[in-house]
Amino acid sequence: MTTDTTTQDAVPGASAPGEVVLDARGVTMRFGGLTAVRNVDLTVNSGEIVGLIGPNGAGKTTFFNCLTGLYIPTEGEVRYKGQVLPPKSFKVTAAGIARTFQNIRLFANMTVLENVLVGRHTRTKEGLWSALLRGPGFHKAEAASRARAMELLEFVGLEAKAEHLARNLPYGEQRKLEIARALASEPGLLLLDEPTAGMNPQETRATEELVFAIRDKGIAVLVIEHDMRFIFNLCDRVAVLVQGEKLVEGDSATVQGDERVVAAYLGEPFENAPGDEEVAEVEAAEAHAEATTDAAPGKENDR
Repeated sequence: MTTDTTTQDAVPGASAPGEVVLDARGVTMRFGGLTAVRNVDLTVNSGEIVGLIGPNGAGKTTFFNCLTGLYIPTEGEVRYKGQVLPPKSFKVTAAGIARTFQNIRLFANMTVLENVLVGRHTRTKEGLWSALLRGPGFHKAEAASRARAMELLEFVGLEAKAEHLARNLPYGEQRKLEIARALASEPGLLLLDEPTAGMNPQETRATEELVFAIRDKGIAVLVIEHDMRFIFNLCDRVAVLVQGEKLVEGDSATVQGDERVVAAYLGEPFENAPGDEEVAEVEAAEAHAEATTDAAPGKENDR
């Protein structure tokens, strides 16, 4: 894996220095009468790694789903580089936002290389007839996609396993493959949902180096994570969600020193904190919405 933080070439989707990449304003998500995310504002600038933390049931993944078109926010708007994002996940990907999932979603029976090639489809300009006729333009595009996919596998350290089935990779390498597939869409913003979940310390350190290398290619990163040491070592800024609301945002020292954050993680109530029953209701609503999304007609079960 490449870890040089000074000589990386920018990728096609990279943002200009200082550009506001993500601007989420007043994002609210309700499931019936339950509010999972309430009036959350968050920005991510180019060259930044921003963390999103909070106890279980805080609404972090629901907020991610609002950013990536899986959910349509009940209120608020999400802008990418100044443009309001369309409410379709594939259009969000085409616009320049890619993500990984808390539960790994790979095509298990495809090879490592094929999984990355799937991520290239939003950047392939050849249409249906070109694919059917397999003319020179199709073969040229196919060769270019394959070359780019191999570059990404080399970047994450999986080039030697390009022809292996994804299901045969160790857990940590499956995580790397999911990141490579996300990068294949040439994003300007990468969203990582618990990228070190289930990893040992060595794998966690390798993931930290990989995220730094991604940032150094000009891609902004927004990451959800429960490993506090990882998140505070990694991020320029950290925002804390507690029961769907942004409690505090700032650098690592600011967040770690906030008594409300400490109380939230220790399970101690603070002013206006919801009770256990309300927390359980929101968690159940989020789980139901996720199950409904996965079971939608025509949706591939690729986990």
